[in-house]
Formats: sequence, C-alpha cells, structure tokens
Amino acid sequence: MAASNSPRPSRAKRGSIPSLEALGEAFKNETIVVVFGASGDLAKKKTFPALFTLYRQGHLPKDVHIVGYARTKMSEEEFHKRVTGYIKKDDSVDDFDERLEGFKKALTYISGPYDKDEGYQELEKHLVEMESKRGPSEKANRVFYMALPPSAFTDVAAGVRKNNYSKNGGNRIIVEKPFGKDLESCREMMSALKAEWNEDETYRIDHYLGKEMVKNLLVLRFGNIVLDAVLNKYSVSNVQITFKESFGTQGRGGYFDEFGIIRDVCQNHLMQVLSILAMERPVSFAAEDLRDEKVKVLRSIPPIKKEDMYLGQYVAGNGEPGYLDDETVPKGSTCPTYAALCLWINNPRWEGVPFIMKAGKALNESKVEVRVQFKDVTSGIFTDIARNELVMRIQPDEAVYIKLNSKLPGLITKAIPTELDLTYKDRFTDVEVPQAYEALILDAFKGDRSNFVRDDELEQSWKIFTPILHYIDQEKPKPEPYPFGARGPKDSLAFSEKYGYKRTDEGTYTWPVTSVSANL
Repeated sequence: MAASNSPRPSRAKRGSIPSLEALGEAFKNETIVVVFGASGDLAKKKTFPALFTLYRQGHLPKDVHIVGYARTKMSEEEFHKRVTGYIKKDDSVDDFDERLEGFKKALTYISGPYDKDEGYQELEKHLVEMESKRGPSEKANRVFYMALPPSAFTDVAAGVRKNNYSKNGGNRIIVEKPFGKDLESCREMMSALKAEWNEDETYRIDHYLGKEMVKNLLVLRFGNIVLDAVLNKYSVSNVQITFKESFGTQGRGGYFDEFGIIRDVCQNHLMQVLSILAMERPVSFAAEDLRDEKVKVLRSIPPIKKEDMYLGQYVAGNGEPGYLDDETVPKGSTCPTYAALCLWINNPRWEGVPFIMKAGKALNESKVEVRVQFKDVTSGIFTDIARNELVMRIQPDEAVYIKLNSKLPGLITKAIPTELDLTYKDRFTDVEVPQAYEALILDAFKGDRSNFVRDDELEQSWKIFTPILHYIDQEKPKPEPYPFGARGPKDSLAFSEKYGYKRTDEGTYTWPVTSVSANL
C-alpha cells in the first residue's frame, strides 16, 4: 500500500506515563505517602487530584496508602469529602467511580501539631499499624509531601526525620516552593533541611518543571539542529518570557503581599524556563548533567539592576476591584502585581541578548509563553518586513509555532507573516498530556530528580534577584497603576521596545488565521 503524503495526527496510548515496571530503582514496593498540610488549598487542588490520577492509571506502587496530616480536626468522612472536592469526573473512564472508591479506601487522616513531637509520634503509630498488615518481609518505603507554607518547613522536616524516618525502606521528602524570600532566608532553610535530610532524599518541586512544554524545551533545543544553530547572539535580537493571569488576588492578597509577583513567579517558575532555554547541551539526560548546565547559565547572570525593572499594580477596572480594594491587602501597599525585568547572560552564546521577563496579575488573558525574536533581515530587497519569531506556548493549549515571511499567492510579490504551527490539541489528538503535579510526583517515586530543583540552583537564582527585591522592600518604589483587564501598565510595551523588541503590527497580522486576503 502506498504511503499517504498528507500529515496525520500522532497516535499514542492515553495516559502515556511509563508504568511502574519500567521505573527501574523506584518505590515499587508498598509505599505510604504522607501529605502534610492535607487540609490546605494546595493539597486539595493539586496534590490529591494528581495522586488520584496516578492511582486511577495504575502508576502508584502496589497497595499504596496515603495519609493526610494537618492541624485541622476532622472525621475520615470529612477528609474524604475534602480530598475529592476538586477531582473532576472523567466520563471517558468506564470504571471512574469504582476507582474513586478504591482511592478513598487508601486514604486515612491524622490531625496534630507541626511543632511538637507528640503529633509525629501519633503519626508513627498509624504508619507502623499500616505497614504491619503487610508482613515483616515487606519494605516500608515512605514519601513525605510538604504541601505547607515555608514557615512550617523546618519544623516538619525535623519532626519527620526524628520520629517517622523509615529504617526498613527508603525515605523521600518533597518540598514545595517558595524556598525562602531572599538569599539569606533560602540559605537558612536549605541548611536546616540538609541537617536532617540528604540531598538525594530531597525533592524540591517547582511545578513548572513538570509542564509538558517546559520539558519539551530540551528536545526542541537539542533534537533540532535547525533551532539550536540559531539560538545565539548572532541570530537572536531578544527573548521574552511572559506570564499573564486574568484574575487578581481574590481574597488571598495578604499572602501575595508578603511575596509579590517577582518572588511568586519570576525567581522560580520563569527562571527555570530561562535556564532550560539558555543552557548548553548536557552530556546526557541524567539529572545531575542537566542540572549542572542550568547552574552554569545561572552563574553567568549578574544581579538585576534597578534600571532594568518596571513595576505595576492593578487598580479597579472593567467592573473588577483593584488590588488595594482586597480587604486582606495592607492599606497603601506598594507591592507590585506586575513586573517587567531584563536579565543578561554573560557567556559566549548569549552575550548582549536581553532576556525580558514579564509577569502580572489581573491582565487581559491567562497565558504563559516564550517568544524568541530574531534579528532583522538584511536591508536591501526588503524595506519593511516582519521579524521571524519562535514561540513556545506553555499554557493554555500547548503549542510551538515559528513565524516566517512568505509570498502572498497572486500576481504581485508581497511578503506577509505566517506561521508553521504545532498546536498540541490538533497534532497529538490521542495523547493525554499529564498535569505537572502528576509527572513530578511520579518522578519522585522513580527517583528521577532531573525535574526537581537542586540546592545550588536556588543559591544562584536568589543571588540574581535578592538585590532588587531588597530595594523594593526597603525603598518601596511606587508601581505604575493599570486597570484590571489591561494588557499591562501603559509603558510595558515601551519597556520591551527599549531592549530591541519589535511588535508585529496587529493591523496586518493576527494568529491563528485560516485565510489571508489578497487585499492586505
């Protein structure tokens, strides 16, 4: 049969996370997962739904047991209701309800304090009771997930190590960001953790490292000569990494005001994206080889300067309240809800190329993307032609597209911008893209630390951001107001243009399009 020349969507088995049999030295044996902060938003909205999906797909260890631990007192029935509150039913799964009931049977709950041994001792009795049902020959593997605010990290890490560390199996502790507020507090936190836990037992989650498009950056960079050859200072004019949220603080302004948009998004999520995009080719996909290259990039970035920063704060607009209208926000707060920063990488590949990082809340849309804008075509036969761009959309609707110039079909020679488009939902029609937390929790079971943050990564990243954060905390510069639902503060585009970014004229180009008029 002759092969068809027309492209067809890729086919792959739904839920294409590798099975436990393929995990090598993983926690394949019976394992208990303890979720600290089990009554909090993070656990309800992210941790437990991810654990259920892995359970439903058969990716958790045999006879896994999950214990919730928090200060809140509640019955097992109340706990089950809280855990399943954010689990969405998948009608495509025939035995969904049966799987959910099985998941509930694997859940138990213990309440207790975080700063007293008695709570951990009560937890230990419960863990030993669960493990004793398996028989003396079974290993007692334990995974401790800290869905907690950073103020509780060190108490819990010490309490667990003292009272709940398994002597008959492996131990792993998963820690959520934020990892401190600046370089000094990060060092204190890391020192406290390392005093109790070995580095190879510690898994620091930045959930952006579990996002499919962020993981794809490695393949795009190093699996395509055509891309890797042009990602350098000779071809690239500027790089924009943009994070936009269409909602405000929604009553959580007290927490947000303590950190601000730079600590909340830029220093961690967007820096992980930058380091993967900019790093040199690793020796292998092994965790330490990958993280070594990320650290090399971070060490090449000097601290951000005040003149390379632009701050904003949203005010009421489009029928929505402003940041200071949130009753949980301190009166007169100058905390930025929008930040534009320019970072420079002083190495042979990227010297002189501005990396423009933008993040904001209460904007016109929710989107995260990387936009690599290439330099202008040599002048001569073209006088005004759009720049090429490589765009990688991380969320929503993962996509990669390259903006190229092409002749408009017809009797005249007219160049127009168009795109080579890889939109995941159109191309990979039968693939179920795993959520970030699903991928990372499974990685922790596998013992694969390549998508977790190493301690020296944190050190180098905080060195880049701490001076500017201290300036904001101490000097309290007044941020530029912007109405809720705007693209950003009025000078946000001018900030990017200052570093060479050229925005395509929206009067002649929109994306995506299905047809282009010859009258353009």
